Amino acid sequence: MNTTNLIKFGASAAGALLILLFANWGASALYGLGEETPHVAEGAHAPQGYVIAAMDSAETSGGDATAAAPEENFADVYAAADPAKGEKQFKACKACHKLADGENSTGPSLYGVVDRPIGTEAGFSYSDALLAHQGDTWTPENLNAWLTDPKAYADGTKMNYKGMKKIGDRANLIAYLATNPG
Repeated sequence: MNTTNLIKFGASAAGALLILLFANWGASALYGLGEETPHVAEGAHAPQGYVIAAMDSAETSGGDATAAAPEENFADVYAAADPAKGEKQFKACKACHKLADGENSTGPSLYGVVDRPIGTEAGFSYSDALLAHQGDTWTPENLNAWLTDPKAYADGTKMNYKGMKKIGDRANLIAYLATNPG
């Protein structure tokens, strides 16, 4: 290695370091909070962001909306549920569950699941989260809560499912499952 190459290498390293220093300085100037922070109690964090108020439907439409749509009553929706539509909803469940009596898959058999005691399907290894619910029953209301968000119903469940958001879809699915008696 000759002197010219050594000088080129040193100049390249110094140039790269200089570029990094300027980039850091510029980023700190653009995105930093600066030295002056708003009045904050000792030990608290300074606010970092803006509050954006959401507009309700009265503000956007110019009307007089007084309240959000009320939550539907599950019992009423379930009373009007359509098992034929629930059979279509069950297609998503088929990946892990079977409807045949005693045939477990990744999940337990759903044959006769409505009004069956929780965590009692023979031959299936339930998570501790569901075993904590033993003594309770898979009523339509409990199934509705489970299908809404399984992780909220039984934190730590092995079931990897995000939940079914529409109350009508849940009611239809439960009505379909109720047509498969145990």
